[in-house]
Amino acid sequence: MVASMIRLVTLGAFAALLASSAYAAGGGGGGGGGGGGANPYDPYGSAYSTPSTVQPTYPRRPGTKASQKTKKPHNQSSIGDPAFAAGYRAAYDTIYERNDYAAAIEQLKALGHDDHPNVANLIGYSYRKLGDYKQSQVWYERALKADPNHVLTWQYYGLWQLEQGNREQALYHLSRIAAICGTDCEEYKSLAAALEKPTGTALVY
Repeated sequence: MVASMIRLVTLGAFAALLASSAYAAGGGGGGGGGGGGANPYDPYGSAYSTPSTVQPTYPRRPGTKASQKTKKPHNQSSIGDPAFAAGYRAAYDTIYERNDYAAAIEQLKALGHDDHPNVANLIGYSYRKLGDYKQSQVWYERALKADPNHVLTWQYYGLWQLEQGNREQALYHLSRIAAICGTDCEEYKSLAAALEKPTGTALVY
């Protein structure tokens, strides 16, 4: 049942992508539906991240060998300021090395960039790991307001939806991920795998 719903979500997302590609190929002056204007984190002329000499940090995934040095994630907003990047990296390590979510929230807020999607997403993640789902939702929404195509937020927020029992919403998040980076990206695979698990199963992220 869930697998067939995921397939339908994926087919729908690809159909929408094909339709938008066909429209773009036909030229025309830019008004009309879908997608909005240029994204401020967009080095490729579409909705991806801003170019930078500093690679954005990216949460590790169990069982994968790709590192943030060798694989740039889909649509993760870059962190160009060295001091900001160093502070963010310290908070990142506090989360993923020490699992000290309360301290990480303080570190992230101290950066003074609450509206940066990477920062807001990790604050939301930290609140979620502390069990504060209300605050977690506030920060996930803040991340998506800053960058509606921030694929990692769609994944983490989709897991939030699953933990709240909102499977239909999680499927919608899966469709957004498919539209942004396809079905081969790690964000899609992770959320799709979580959707296949029985309700109530403990989730890694």
